[in-house]
Amino acid sequence: MPIDIVTVPCLSDNYAYLLNDGTTTFLVDAPEAGPIIDALDERNWSLDTILITHHHHDHVGGVADLVARYGCTVTGPRSEQAKLPPIATGWSEGDTGGTGDLSFRVIEVPGHTLGHVAFHFDKAGAMFTADSLMALGCGRVFEGTPEMMWESLSKLMALPPETMVYSGHEYTAANARFALSVDPDNADLQARAEDIEAARNAGKPTAQVPLSLELATNPFLRAHDPALQEALGMQGAPDAAVFAEIRGRKDRF
Repeated sequence: MPIDIVTVPCLSDNYAYLLNDGTTTFLVDAPEAGPIIDALDERNWSLDTILITHHHHDHVGGVADLVARYGCTVTGPRSEQAKLPPIATGWSEGDTGGTGDLSFRVIEVPGHTLGHVAFHFDKAGAMFTADSLMALGCGRVFEGTPEMMWESLSKLMALPPETMVYSGHEYTAANARFALSVDPDNADLQARAEDIEAARNAGKPTAQVPLSLELATNPFLRAHDPALQEALGMQGAPDAAVFAEIRGRKDRF
């Protein structure tokens, strides 16, 4: 049976994600326990495994309470183990986990943090990117370098375009305003910005989108695009340098 993916709003703008195949339930990130417990109770699900993407508190703050309640297994990036709640399994590039429709591959995506990972559920056509690739944006480069982040995003860009991207925060409306400032003539982006405004006005989440839409509208994935390079006055510049310019503009926006 196809897996159920449930988006759980947490804190002020975070998302956690529950995945269930009828017998097993995974959780990607645990910003806080309360909303996750409510979502599990509503569906009569227990919780088997937590997959942590990176060490920031707004992605792990609910882990201890969830472990106390469900006795679930906690996993996360091996290179950040010292900064994480106690984990049973440490993930590195190319590691695989889960079974059947809940099988996944680990992709290291350093930049936001040095050990950040994403989880690609190939059979489910889904990837969980937290604060690496975000809807119409990417995470701030706190621990890595722009070159590192561009390489990480390039890995994700190479996945099948129909893959659904589930990112970690509801930043999409603000990201759309910035994207239009550097890419104002992009008709796809203009249409998406209108859709985002309508969805947010209706109280709907907007951080869960097909990769194909990100490839067409997210300026952080288009550093190689000649039209965007020209708009930035950086024709022919290395892709990573163009990305760094876009990221710097966003930081100051």
